[in-house]
Amino acid sequence: MTKKQYENATGIFSTQLAIGSFIIGTILLIIQLLFPNGHLLFIGVLYVIIAILVNLLMLLQLLYLLLTQRNHQDYFTIKILILLANIPIAFVYLKIVLEKININ
Repeated sequence: MTKKQYENATGIFSTQLAIGSFIIGTILLIIQLLFPNGHLLFIGVLYVIIAILVNLLMLLQLLYLLLTQRNHQDYFTIKILILLANIPIAFVYLKIVLEKININ
């Protein structure tokens, strides 16, 4: 597999997925904080479930490539870490929303 091929295999998309998940989650958090009426809470929970499934599938694919493409392990390790960076962010966002709900 050439460098261009493995970058196109999942590397570029996995980074776009991680950034997209972060941006959508941040937008939902901001809207929830600005308009805490509870209607967006359901959409947020639904988004989190879908995001977990999609990101989990990408993680599995990256893990497979990490194990099979031994000459590009550093590249796929970095992509996995980028993808996993959304997990602590999601927990922080969840804590913010739950604290906001408890205050109101």
